[in-house]
Amino acid sequence: MRDTGRIHTEAFLEMMSAERGAAANTLQSYQRDLDDLFSFLQDRSVRLIEARSEDLSAYLANLSKKGFAATSQARRLSAMRQFYKFLYAEGLRGDDPTGILDAPKKARALPKTMGIDEVSRLLGQAEDEAASPAPGQLQRLRMLALLELLYATGMRVSELVSLPARVLDQEGRFLLIRGKGNKERLVPLSQSAVAALRAYGRKRAEESALEARPDESPWLFPADSKEGYLPRQVFARNLKDLAIRAGLTPSLISPHVMRHAFASHLLQNGADLRVVQELLGHSDISTTQIYTHVLEERLQQLVQTHHPLAKQAKKQE
Repeated sequence: MRDTGRIHTEAFLEMMSAERGAAANTLQSYQRDLDDLFSFLQDRSVRLIEARSEDLSAYLANLSKKGFAATSQARRLSAMRQFYKFLYAEGLRGDDPTGILDAPKKARALPKTMGIDEVSRLLGQAEDEAASPAPGQLQRLRMLALLELLYATGMRVSELVSLPARVLDQEGRFLLIRGKGNKERLVPLSQSAVAALRAYGRKRAEESALEARPDESPWLFPADSKEGYLPRQVFARNLKDLAIRAGLTPSLISPHVMRHAFASHLLQNGADLRVVQELLGHSDISTTQIYTHVLEERLQQLVQTHHPLAKQAKKQE
């Protein structure tokens, strides 16, 4: 005798195909997920059509125990919800057992970042290349200025490439950035960032004078683009090329990764999380809290190094 669970699964898949136009890959995915659920319930002597909320919770817990990622568990839960809603709509069940099930929480991925040594190698490579008087020096000085500004301020790449040319005229060690929501924030500049910016500005003015044309661009990093300034995609590509020349893995390096490096390195060296929030331009501290893993590591080191009980424990070992 044919198992009714299989019959109901096939009816569900037919509905998904005919009424909702589900693609073949989607239908195959639903089939695999429901077959797996069917096998699990069969081992518990529970019919697929009669599964209770606790049976389905046990199934999800079993997936977690097997090491399934939260995303995979969420996909299985989605398949179950669609299936049991179908049974309820067809009058084959009087309730939906998935209604009270919670989706598995996805662990927030830690941002990719770079070590201080890696950043130093990248900046060192850019500095060595910018020092060469060979043709194309303006572009090399531009790259050095871009990198120094990015690592000194943690700016978003969109904020960096669209900086106004009047930045070259300022004397102070602070930079006013216009970020998301047109909000402004003040960030300090490092000495090396100021030096790189001035060197780039001098070369830019020198080339304009040689070509006997006024430098009328309103942008700090002008380019022949729709916006009139350097496209962020071009900067990202040039950054990867520089990483290759510095002997680094280009797939692990991007403007956004350098922004993460800025935040992580500040925290490693004792900066307050609220200060980092302000510098990054995060409106909500919860966005900045993704870097708390760095704080946790530093605090653990501080406790192990300075707490008297920790020192006693080391002596006993």
